[in-house]
Amino acid sequence: MKKLRALFIGIVAIIALLLLGAHLLNRSTGMAGAKVINIYNWGDYIDPDLITKFEKQTGYKVNYETFDSNEAMYTKIQQGGTNYDIAVPSEYMIEKMRAAHLLKKIDHAKLPNLKYIDPRFLNKSFDPGNHYSIPYFWGTLGIIYNDKFYKKSDVDSWNKLWDKKFRNQIMFVDGAREFMGIGLSSLGYSLNSKNDTQIQQAYEKLKKLAPNAKAIVSDEIKMYMSNEESNIAITYSGEACDMMANNSHLHYVIPEGGTNLWFDNIVIPKTAKNLKGAYAFINFMLKPENAAQNAEYIGYSTPNKGAMKILPKSITSDRQFYPTEKQLDKMEVYSNLGQYYLQKYNDLYLELKMYRK
Repeated sequence: MKKLRALFIGIVAIIALLLLGAHLLNRSTGMAGAKVINIYNWGDYIDPDLITKFEKQTGYKVNYETFDSNEAMYTKIQQGGTNYDIAVPSEYMIEKMRAAHLLKKIDHAKLPNLKYIDPRFLNKSFDPGNHYSIPYFWGTLGIIYNDKFYKKSDVDSWNKLWDKKFRNQIMFVDGAREFMGIGLSSLGYSLNSKNDTQIQQAYEKLKKLAPNAKAIVSDEIKMYMSNEESNIAITYSGEACDMMANNSHLHYVIPEGGTNLWFDNIVIPKTAKNLKGAYAFINFMLKPENAAQNAEYIGYSTPNKGAMKILPKSITSDRQFYPTEKQLDKMEVYSNLGQYYLQKYNDLYLELKMYRK
């Protein structure tokens, strides 16, 4: 009898441990109730102090996960598994996610701080009316150079990258849209061209740029440029800001003929479980002092007009990161190319990465 009782107690203890483990697992994946918020964002794309501040002010617990590409983010959300309450995709991916019915419609009435967003950054083609996304950061694609080796006039347009003095010198950010876009823009074509002749012309011109490429990389550009192991690179404005903070000889240039104007927006995935928490977090990030703190930490441009009044003039008047209306008019947002042309861009880009002459 004692053995049976001991066996029974043992079984109950095991069940209790299993239930506790399941509870803890559910908490870690955001399924433990209304006080947990699951956020899916790019790496190092929010001031950690703001997460701590949000948790203290609201009582919510934030589970923060990161991704390194829009495509990786899309796949994980599409597959389900983790019920993210917040995600931060780029403009063309927002368009794709809308078409795939992966996003919840946003109730603007629950976001009183939305009034602080500059109207210039609302109602864009990838989300008319901002029914599915709220602006987070924006920026440009451009050229960063070291003034000990080059001057601004050497790099103020995409076409100058083909100069022989840059042979085996240029570092390119790894991306099909970015690389193909340089070729298209240098010819005066749209970054979203679906004209086969134009795309082929861009490809042929980019083959002639291959000898000037030192490498096609991602995060490594920061290290190479900061340490002067490379002296010219194609990168995003926020990344350039980080590099410039580490080396006073670095400068960022927006090409005169125009470039990509990109947006990263906050969305609420269709599988979100904590809508109340999601709205609380978005409204918190829209508060001008929080948006300003985040912009100073990240280095990218804020769409928050309230934050612009708080940020130092040295930041808001810097035309490298807050370009003029005339410059903005020449820029173009990436649109969703559709599966056929997206594959075409990717295939040509892979060929160019392997091409050497």
